[in-house]
Amino acid sequence: MPHIFLDESGQFSSHSHENYFVVASFTIGEQRRTAKGFRAWLRGHFPRKMRDLSEIKWASTGFSDALRLNTLREISKLDVRIRFAYLLHRNIPAGYRHKNILQSGLLYTNIVGEILASYLPIIDSEFRVFCDRRKLSGMSETEFKEILKARLLPGLPKNTVIQIEMVDSTAVVNIQIADWIAGALAQYLEKGKLGEECFKILKGNIMGEGKELFNEETFM
Repeated sequence: MPHIFLDESGQFSSHSHENYFVVASFTIGEQRRTAKGFRAWLRGHFPRKMRDLSEIKWASTGFSDALRLNTLREISKLDVRIRFAYLLHRNIPAGYRHKNILQSGLLYTNIVGEILASYLPIIDSEFRVFCDRRKLSGMSETEFKEILKARLLPGLPKNTVIQIEMVDSTAVVNIQIADWIAGALAQYLEKGKLGEECFKILKGNIMGEGKELFNEETFM
């Protein structure tokens, strides 16, 4: 199994200006090649003042929509195979609230679990996942990893090496690619001005269907 990189777009808060929370992942055959290609593109095409930044996010400002779309096209050429899940804020079940406080750590963990489960079953001897580091309200990073491992084990061969890490996106270029993918898919779901073009660019890289959580309808 190639490495899996994962990031999200949006907030769980109903007061957010976004309606959707999106978690996107991708697998690649050679992670160094993908990271090198993406960094080379950023340094060769972005404004000079941005080229040496440790990270350029989908939501960053200071460059044109045309460059944003061209960067997404470059990502689509890097042999990324995308799986993602999303939800509407208003559909978050009441069971994720305790004393009217959203248990966002548990909710995020379960969303990630849904995506990772879509890669199973496999026959590989390794299953390695890298997520952007984020605050897990009401949960430790160790608990996050253990819950996901328990979810994955039934679909993995015996003695499979499972690695789940939360990493700093500024140090892992492939997480930055996942940020761009998640942001572009959120733009589509939110019906943003670039949404249709974003989806058109990524459609050929999406494996299966995006999964809408807490709703019987499917996406695509």
